[in-house]
Amino acid sequence: MTKIKLCGLSSVSDIEAANAIKPEYIGFVFAEKSKRYVSKAQAAVLKSKLDADIKAVGVFLDNDIDTVASMIELGIIDIVQLHGSEDEEYVAKLRTVTDKPIIKAFVIRSQEDVKRAERTSADFVLLDGGKGDGKTFDYGLLENIKRPYFLAGGLNPGNVREAIKKLKPYAVDVSSGVETDGVKDREKMAAFAAEVRGGERK
Repeated sequence: MTKIKLCGLSSVSDIEAANAIKPEYIGFVFAEKSKRYVSKAQAAVLKSKLDADIKAVGVFLDNDIDTVASMIELGIIDIVQLHGSEDEEYVAKLRTVTDKPIIKAFVIRSQEDVKRAERTSADFVLLDGGKGDGKTFDYGLLENIKRPYFLAGGLNPGNVREAIKKLKPYAVDVSSGVETDGVKDREKMAAFAAEVRGGERK
C-alpha cells in the first residue's frame, strides 16, 4: 500500500486532522522563506499532540547541521528531509550526528535528475516538480527508476489515484493540494487519503 505524507502542517487543527486520518508521515517545514514555516517551539508543541504512530518529518533547506541535530535531539522530528542543495558530504556529516532516516528531495526535469536521485546515499528520495510549489512533472521520466521514492509535486485528491496507478510510488506527498486559500483543509486532507487508500483496493 502506498504510504501518505501530509506536509506543511502548522497548526493544532492540522495535527487533529492528521490524527484522525492517520497518514504514515506528516511534515514540518523549517525553511524560513516558506509560508508554511514553523519555528522549533511551534513544532515541539505540535509534535506533542501528534499520534505516536505517525512519523514527523522535518523539512530543511540548506540549514546548518547543528540546527537539524537539535530538532532530532529534542524529539521534534523522527525523519530528516533535505530539500535544498545539500550534497553527499552534507549527508555523510549528518549521519555522524543521527541514525534517523534521511530523505533527499530532487527536482525532476530530466533523466539526469533521476540518475542523481538513484545515486544518493540518503535512505529515501523525494521526487518533486519544484521546491514545494505544487507543480507536477513528466512522469515518463520515472519509468525505469531503480529505487523506491516519495512522489511529490502537484498532487491532489483529483489526480493522486491515477498517479499511484501509473507509478506505484513508495509514498505520496501533498501540501498545497489539500489547502484552501493557503490553509490546510480537513475535508481535502481526508479526501486525499481516501483516494490513496481506496484506489489501491480496486
